[in-house]
Amino acid sequence: MPQQPLADAVRSLMDRARTDLAELVAFPSVADPRQFPVEECRKAAEWVADAFAAEGLTNVQLLDTPDGTQSVYAELPGPAGAPTVLLYSHYDVQPPLDESAWLSPAFELTERDGRWYGRGAADCKGNILMHLTALRALRQVHGDGYPVGLKIIVEGSEEQGTGGLERYAEAHPQLLAADAIVIGDTGNFAPGLPTVTASLRGMTVVEVSITTLAGNLHSGAFGGAAPDALQAMVKVLASLHDEHGDVAVAGLTSDQTWSGVEYADEQFRADAKVLDGVGLTGTGTVADRLWARPSVTVLGIDAPPVIGATSSVQSSAKALVSLRVPPGTDTAAAQDALVAHLEAQVPFGAQVRIERQGNGAPFSADTSGPAYEAMGTAMAEAFGTPMVASGEGGSIPLCNTLQTLYPQAEIVLIGVEEPTTQIHAVNESVDPLELERMALTEALFLRRYAEIHSA
Repeated sequence: MPQQPLADAVRSLMDRARTDLAELVAFPSVADPRQFPVEECRKAAEWVADAFAAEGLTNVQLLDTPDGTQSVYAELPGPAGAPTVLLYSHYDVQPPLDESAWLSPAFELTERDGRWYGRGAADCKGNILMHLTALRALRQVHGDGYPVGLKIIVEGSEEQGTGGLERYAEAHPQLLAADAIVIGDTGNFAPGLPTVTASLRGMTVVEVSITTLAGNLHSGAFGGAAPDALQAMVKVLASLHDEHGDVAVAGLTSDQTWSGVEYADEQFRADAKVLDGVGLTGTGTVADRLWARPSVTVLGIDAPPVIGATSSVQSSAKALVSLRVPPGTDTAAAQDALVAHLEAQVPFGAQVRIERQGNGAPFSADTSGPAYEAMGTAMAEAFGTPMVASGEGGSIPLCNTLQTLYPQAEIVLIGVEEPTTQIHAVNESVDPLELERMALTEALFLRRYAEIHSA
């Protein structure tokens, strides 16, 4: 069947997609009660549940997961003999960071230069609208039914990495069982280049606290001899990388190579908005560094701000350190190596406490099955160019849980989060054309996957 009716249907639904995305972005659904009220997450979850119920999904539930958040579940059996497809996304978002740096309010969807700006516009509320628009287009063209059985799961704490949905799925192993699982939480390698994500790095986070004194001291009276906790922290953090910027943690190798699509230095500099004259860190190709090797990032430091700082030797300092590891690396062992490195680098005999936070294992997909065949056909039709496979430096711990629970299921990672969306940063945005083409891709995929399965 030609894809034009579906393409026309998706295009006709884009105004509705913008309206819905604006409503969803308006909820500051940061799953951290220290920053935003829990009520905002609940309202976002209810909005998502109502939206999928309106598209004919049944058994719509808000699942109370072990980390205290809620995931939205819905389902609808397909025609006799049809495969079942699980569609995943998440409604929780990153905090807005420096709200004064946003050119428009973070939780108000704003159109500017042809893009839609707002926290979660791409990650991951834009992907929720990708799912919804695909289902709406199928109903518009084919009636109330869908060509496959459907399950929907929309997580409420993915950005926090607290593992609530993973633990819930392990306790209810039949709930998310499917023949194919579409993870709507990645994006194309470049705008207009249809891409599936074939690998994900794993992640572990540790919180480092260093204490040297019973309390702060006058820097004039005691500076030069009194051990400064902030100075100690700076030395420890600086030891995490060598002079080239490669990870320098014993037990972690930084010489792996990526064999798939390459990422040109110039394109990466443009995508990352690297300032003129500033060099990239690390050795090897950009693809090696992003997808095949570990990386360490200091996510935050508790230290006095410049404005209001006093002339004091600091008695304590704290930092949050993130380690990403490629497929083939055991995340728990990598965390052990990171902790051992940090402890060994603390100077002055300072007291150090390291709190281990969540682990997420790396993921590698098998791209040889019928779901990938169907996705390749769908992407080529929607974009007019062949599908490519890339890696992703980020982590989605749920993928490994699903791979373990359902080893026969194909897991396909797609989405609207191409590099210029600036997810996790200020002025996050989504390109509505990417949203339109990805929604069409998913609609075509669901139809094509049913055809392959019945052939």
